[in-house]
Amino acid sequence: MIKQLFRRKSVDRILQDRQAGFTDAEHSEASLNRTLGVRDLTAFGIAAIIGAGIFSTIGTASANGGPAITMLFVFVAIACGFSALSYAEFASLVPISGSAYTYAYVAFGELIAWIIGWDLLMEYAIGNIAVAISWSDYFTGLLNGLGIHVPLWLTMDFMTARSGFASGDATTEAYQAWVNAPAIGSLRLVCDLPALAIVFFITYLVYVGIRESRTASNIMVGLKLLVVLLVVFVGVFYVTPSNWTPFAPNGVKGVLMGVSAVFFAYIGFDAISTTAEECKNPQRDLPKAMFNSLIICTVLYIAIALVLTGMVPYNTLAVGDPLAYVFNVKHISWLGGVIAVSAVVAMASVLLVFQLGQPRIWMSMSRDGLLPKAFSRIHPKYRTPSFATIVTGFVVAVPALFMNLNEVVALTSIGTLFAFVLVNGGVLIMQNDSKGTDKKFKTPYINSRFIMPLVTVLIFVLAWKFFPYTVDDMLKMRRVKPAESAVTMLAPPELEAFKPTLTKYYPNVAMQNVSTDSVKALVTGLSVDKYENAVHEAFIGSDAVYFTGADGFYHQFTNWLFVLLTLAVTVLAVWKQVSLIPLLGLTSCFYLMTQEGPTNWARFLIWLCVGLVIYFFYSYSHSKLHKAQPNTNEIV
Repeated sequence: MIKQLFRRKSVDRILQDRQAGFTDAEHSEASLNRTLGVRDLTAFGIAAIIGAGIFSTIGTASANGGPAITMLFVFVAIACGFSALSYAEFASLVPISGSAYTYAYVAFGELIAWIIGWDLLMEYAIGNIAVAISWSDYFTGLLNGLGIHVPLWLTMDFMTARSGFASGDATTEAYQAWVNAPAIGSLRLVCDLPALAIVFFITYLVYVGIRESRTASNIMVGLKLLVVLLVVFVGVFYVTPSNWTPFAPNGVKGVLMGVSAVFFAYIGFDAISTTAEECKNPQRDLPKAMFNSLIICTVLYIAIALVLTGMVPYNTLAVGDPLAYVFNVKHISWLGGVIAVSAVVAMASVLLVFQLGQPRIWMSMSRDGLLPKAFSRIHPKYRTPSFATIVTGFVVAVPALFMNLNEVVALTSIGTLFAFVLVNGGVLIMQNDSKGTDKKFKTPYINSRFIMPLVTVLIFVLAWKFFPYTVDDMLKMRRVKPAESAVTMLAPPELEAFKPTLTKYYPNVAMQNVSTDSVKALVTGLSVDKYENAVHEAFIGSDAVYFTGADGFYHQFTNWLFVLLTLAVTVLAVWKQVSLIPLLGLTSCFYLMTQEGPTNWARFLIWLCVGLVIYFFYSYSHSKLHKAQPNTNEIV
């Protein structure tokens, strides 16, 4: 049975199925429309990458890292570039919808493919929920600016409103939303109606055809690119070069504090690979589009970061709408209005791309028998995965009505990183297995035997400098009682407003000797109610913070776990002389994965366990590989 769990689909078999078409009843009605070229795919990539990152999170990241945040965009782009090369090679080798799920089926076998497919379902669904909630916030803010006020209980999720009421602070929007909401008995009718509306609209657009989705995406991408370029060209005339000094006011730590937000902005390029069966020439066009979108978006992010930090002091940028903020400061309010409209469009385009990707992953899993046949049903008129698209709409829309953004956003990063790890690892496995196959793109081979050890030595040196803790030190941290590590705030008074937030989320964090300048860099322009998450995330990792108790043990343990994983990768490099680029992709993903919190990992593992239960009770026995040759582990 163990061998059957890792039965693989051969590349030859996949390509034969693609050329011959599907013969069963579910697939005989129609196939997907092949209408996408390089320009369309690049637009999808830009649509997915340029969203909340450039209109929101870039502000907090700039406030923490100063002008040096531009280097973080370069770092994350390179880290994603390693994975993009691996994605591009697989897209060229296996030009089929399914993204990392299909690639894992070829490289690792069925069980790993199921795990990554299940993981991608979580990644896309939760990512869509987060984007829908963010879009609702932007949209209602825009309406308020126009004098149109939607009742608060129709613009807020149930959890936030209930928590606001429980806090007893009648001045907050959450409290007002709860007390003013209609009730059925003791149940308050609080929901995020704009989030529901945008999900239904985008789902309808995706349902009726790839041409319509392509046209909408191209229009929205064109509009937001024009706005971004307008911001750069207008803003450059208001830049004060002295604002770029100091370049890295909080050092390397200040820059790296924004790594999660910046990475979240970049992960959309992998959604392009889900459209392989709707590309005119997927083996040629998919790799080009991935690199085009990464390069274009990186240049734009760097340009925006330089303009923002040049127009105003970096420590004033920790606001929810930094692009509009800097122009309001310079009394160019008309451009702030344009930016507000473009932010709404930008978020809608992100939702479109991710809503397009998830049904195609479900479709691929259904074709392989791992999900019911209905998920692979193609609409005879619109030629889209109709049932899967409808289910995707409900899976995203219903939670978006009631869930809190903070509860869902971090899981997206874990899911994406997990996919990146498997794709990079799959390229290493397929280097020998795919010899002789027709690949339009291949990751350049660089022998890692001598280079990877040097990288590992550098990582060890940095770890020794920034994580100078022994195992005994970490165990002592774990033994510290929470009462002994209560939040201590000696100065200045501006911190008092955030004391409840820090105490609630990080009871084991002690803060001492925080300078007035560092506080202003973190809290200027922020309200406790709306941006508390950005504030406490900003505190964590600064020089003024150290960890004790269980938080401290976990923080140091994961840092050293990354070092050990890098050492394992180095052993592989020296032993097998594998290609350097996928190894660097693995290393960068390992670092980002070990920075996620224990709560997020616990939720991810619970989701994974649920998926394994479904696999063993349904998917294993319904797999087409199992039915075709139940006693073999591969179809050739």
